[in-house]
Amino acid sequence: MTVTRDGLYLGLISGTSADGIDAALVRFTDGRPGLVAGLTHPWDEILRGRILAVAQDELRLDLDAYGRLDVAVGLAFADAARAVLDRAGVAANEVTALGSHGQTIRHRPTGEFPFTLQIGDPSVIAERTGVDTVADFRRPDIAAGGQGAPLVPAFHATVLRPEQGSRVVLNLGGIANVTRLAPDGGVTGFDTGPANGLMDAWCLRHRGQPFDRDGLFAASGRVDPTLLAELLADAYFALSPPKSTGREHFHLAWLDAHPRVAALAPEDVQATLLALGAVSVVDAIEQYAADATDVVACGGGVHNKALMDAIAVRLEGRPLHASGAFGIDPDMMEAMAFAWLAYRRLRGEPGNLPAVTGASGSRLLGAVYAAPRT
Repeated sequence: MTVTRDGLYLGLISGTSADGIDAALVRFTDGRPGLVAGLTHPWDEILRGRILAVAQDELRLDLDAYGRLDVAVGLAFADAARAVLDRAGVAANEVTALGSHGQTIRHRPTGEFPFTLQIGDPSVIAERTGVDTVADFRRPDIAAGGQGAPLVPAFHATVLRPEQGSRVVLNLGGIANVTRLAPDGGVTGFDTGPANGLMDAWCLRHRGQPFDRDGLFAASGRVDPTLLAELLADAYFALSPPKSTGREHFHLAWLDAHPRVAALAPEDVQATLLALGAVSVVDAIEQYAADATDVVACGGGVHNKALMDAIAVRLEGRPLHASGAFGIDPDMMEAMAFAWLAYRRLRGEPGNLPAVTGASGSRLLGAVYAAPRT
């Protein structure tokens, strides 16, 4: 007899921008997820600075420093889990399992020895929360020849599949990715390139603010066509899917390597980075999902009005909605997805989509770290 494993699950993720730990408490009923409570737990600023420096290859870690950072991130994830349980008034023993994506500090899915590295010690999370923790979701897919990312398109198909026609789900995180939900049930998807990550880093450097609220910094500048063309000439944009990327490629050193940057006002660079995100997203949609009748956006970028407007203009009449219009909190989509992946793991069901990642087949994702039993 199959165990349904319905009930309460937690999902945790800190994305490419490392702008906070998203925590979602999700109830599964007959396999359908519903958000019970969600929050974004702030990073300690010193810890966040270390994460970003490592992710952008600005800080090399010895083994001792790596070990300390892994534990510190695990403790922060445990704090986020406890915070969302407190908000919901739910005890840890009421939660079936917790799915932790962790914090990516390096993603190299190609080459002779492909790998991906997420930190946030899951044993620490299980110990501090008292909840069985599922973690290390990406490496089984990479071991099977896949990219290990994106993993969320399978969840998009669960909660946002249209009744008819084709739809694009657009995640605007530090990196943007698109999911095509086809009329025949097929799912494809890939990372298109930078969304918020570069803009956040540039805003922090020149405004001392962690992100460009409402895109006002970008809106105060003008797009530089020469720089935009240089940025779009990066080889990543011409790659065919499956493909994935991260801050280890699209970071400030990558931007600074273009001499044109030094000749421009900071606000003009920010405007150009916003255009880079919008153009690369829409180019990807036109090339690989031209039949989509609408686009549903999620992730932190939905709050950047200038970015959403720039994308909407380029979509030329194809409707652009935030996922909230379909009952899915755009800030909690990815955290909910990792609760769902934990749910899949306990049911013994695969979590990857080979058509998305390029893996040689479906795989169980995640290892289970048992919480202490009293």
